Parts: sequence; C-alpha cells; structure tokens
Amino acid sequence: MRLVIAHCMVDYVGRLTAHLPMAPRLLMIKADCSVLVHSDGGSYKPLNWMSPPCTFVESELPEGAALWTVTNKSGDQLLITVTEVLHDSSHQLGIDPGLVKDGVEAHLQVLLAQHIETLGAGYRLVRREFPTAIGPVDIMARDPQGVSVAVEIKRRGDIDGVEQLTRYLELLNRDPLLAPVKGVFAAQEIKPQARTLATDRGIACLVLDYDLLRGVDDPSQRLF
Repeated sequence: MRLVIAHCMVDYVGRLTAHLPMAPRLLMIKADCSVLVHSDGGSYKPLNWMSPPCTFVESELPEGAALWTVTNKSGDQLLITVTEVLHDSSHQLGIDPGLVKDGVEAHLQVLLAQHIETLGAGYRLVRREFPTAIGPVDIMARDPQGVSVAVEIKRRGDIDGVEQLTRYLELLNRDPLLAPVKGVFAAQEIKPQARTLATDRGIACLVLDYDLLRGVDDPSQRLF
C-alpha cells in the first residue's frame, strides 16, 4: 500500500462528474490498484475513489506537479493533480486474515444450545444443525411436554428469517415422528415487521442477550 499526503485537486470524469478543489489530502493506492482520496474528517468514508479493476498512470506536469490518471474498465477516470507532496511511503501489508466477528450466528447457536433453558424451563436439546431436505435447522429441541421445537437463530431478525423458519416448519410437520413442530425465532434484535409476521404464523420470538449467554453479564447488577 502506498500512502501519500499531498496538496492535490481531484476530478472524477465519466458517468458523472465531481470536483475537489486544491487542498491537502491523504491518497491511498492499494495493491489491488484501487485508489482512495481521504480528508482529515468525514470518518471512514473517502471523498472520492476508484474501485478495481483499474489502471494507474503517473505523469509529470510543469513546475514539479504530477497528474495521476486512474481509469476503470468502464472508461471512467479519476484525475488527481498533485502540486506538493508532504509524505510518500509504501508498505507491504501481506494477506489480511479477515475480520473475525464476535456474536455471529454460529456463536449464538453454540451458546443457546449450551443454555437451552433460555427457551424456557424444562426444555431439552435434541440436536444442533438438525438436517432437513432444504437445509439444517439451527437447533431442534423439545419442550416440557415433549413437543418438538425448531429454533432459527439470527443476529438481526428480519422477515427473511421468519420466512426461512416457516419453510422448515412446513417440511418438518410432514414427518409423523416429529409433528407437531413448533417454531421459535431467536435473534439479538427482532424487527417489528418480523415479529408481526412470526406472531401471525404462530411462531414464538425470543430476543437473545449475548453477554448473558456468555456469562459476562449479571442482570442483578444492572441499574435499568
């Protein structure tokens, strides 16, 4: 990655046009040839950018200035006129291992299986990743009366998740060894539309407290 802090003017020419007047900015040229133009504000979002695949050409202008021409496959161009370079460095970052998210659906599934009583007193775990012809159900359990319960787990519960659980329930209830099968839609956050749809279809909703499941939160110590 090349990092350049410079006084520059930036023009985007193509399907749309945009202009950034002369000012000091951070210019980033990544190994994949993407180019990003940042200011000292505006959080993470660049002022302008060019995504790969693209070509990068640096040419000289009079009086020591330089023109960077970045062209994408559609012919759009990012034209950066650099008049003064304050910093110019290159760094080998190597292959990034990627973002490891905490509290993803797989973690929630493991924790809920370990604390199946979160569904209610007397519930017992049958199996995680219960197989069906259209994909695995996150958790299969039984309630205190021995009725089968299919649990679909999401970080953020929306209508698509309810539809997914509905399809599982339709299939599972055709099996005489399992039927009747009830459904529970569990998520850290459930959108109102998803809750309404789930309730209409007889599916229970359960909001999961990730910290409580991990044992790092004591409700008795909360002020609110």
